[in-house]
Amino acid sequence: MEHHVYFWLKDENKNEADRKAFEGGLSSLFKLPGLLGGFWAVPAKVMERPVVDQSWDYALTMTFESIEAQDAYQVDPDHHVFIDSFKSFWARVEVRDLEKAGQ
Repeated sequence: MEHHVYFWLKDENKNEADRKAFEGGLSSLFKLPGLLGGFWAVPAKVMERPVVDQSWDYALTMTFESIEAQDAYQVDPDHHVFIDSFKSFWARVEVRDLEKAGQ
């Protein structure tokens, strides 16, 4: 299954030092168990179209071996260290979890 998270930073946290700290926090999440792969990203500079949302600042995509592994990640203390360290940076966060279907 895949776990996608989109982050909108508060204006006051869009400076170089805060971005660097946040990026380090995102990178730290990839050391947690049950994770098969993933990456963090910024909006791609693609052609503008009405269906493309580039308003977010960072995205995180993670692939887990199972829904149970993703559930364990949600309660992992190191995941909560990230949340507690950076929740004050966020103006908005959205999560989209995907489970493969029809194959």
